[in-house]
Amino acid sequence: MIAYLAPEKFLPELLSELKDVRSVHGNLVLTEGPIQNSVWAQNIWLNAEIVPFKSITEAAKILKSRGLLWALYSFENHRRAELIQDQLPKLRSRVLNFLDELPKDPLGAWTLLDKETLLLSSETNSLFPRGEVAFNEDKLTPPSRAYLKLWELLTVYGVRPSAGDKVVDFGSCPGGWTWVLQKMGCHVISIDRAPLDEKIAKLPRIQFMKTNAFNINPQDLGKIDWFFSDIICYPEKLLQLVKNWQNSGLCSNFVCTIKFQKETDFNTLKEFQNMENARVQHLYANKHEVTVWIKSQR
Repeated sequence: MIAYLAPEKFLPELLSELKDVRSVHGNLVLTEGPIQNSVWAQNIWLNAEIVPFKSITEAAKILKSRGLLWALYSFENHRRAELIQDQLPKLRSRVLNFLDELPKDPLGAWTLLDKETLLLSSETNSLFPRGEVAFNEDKLTPPSRAYLKLWELLTVYGVRPSAGDKVVDFGSCPGGWTWVLQKMGCHVISIDRAPLDEKIAKLPRIQFMKTNAFNINPQDLGKIDWFFSDIICYPEKLLQLVKNWQNSGLCSNFVCTIKFQKETDFNTLKEFQNMENARVQHLYANKHEVTVWIKSQR
């Protein structure tokens, strides 16, 4: 069995993409069969099993026999679950700094289905409890918290431009992504109809263009190493913009936020998923949006 933990508020999206659903427990979906490709799973439990127990001590012993470190997902019987977790080895903080090395010790996950039944998995796809990636945030420099999406992608997933790369940041105001990319050593063409935050605009290696991203032809900027976009627009418009740049042959590396308006646009989301070398994921820092990245295989 495999279990998939949905981000808060996005259980319907997760259920829409999963097959062979066996049961649902809070935001945790238990399925039969092999692992499935999931955009909306925040944490995937790779070898889920259901185990009965009679006491708190026995439950803790069962977990210890299957792994060293465990993260609890609690949706009911909270106090009983806490008492079991208290008997397990203490999990140290896994809060990251930007571009830190990731934790090396694997992390199991568990929950209580009822007062005498464990659902546990000694292997998960995340090194962070419940897939929740936390950073020591910079609360002084960046003009908004949007930078955390890029921090998560660059740190956890290893999708990184190199120092000296020429990158474009569409929909850049107030400048959170531009700030991150500039700190990476990139030369940033920052594009938005609204101006950058003053302290970001003064940084070196930033060229700001006050215009609409959809009014720019790829040939206007020439060859770039990376295309970044956190534009607030309908998903189908973003899809067309990305395809336009792909067809130009002037860029082959893309990182974009697909932002949904009220309802999730599953059709356009599927088109992004079907693009060559594309990966789409709801990051922990995402809201009603997902991140897509397309990295050149050359």
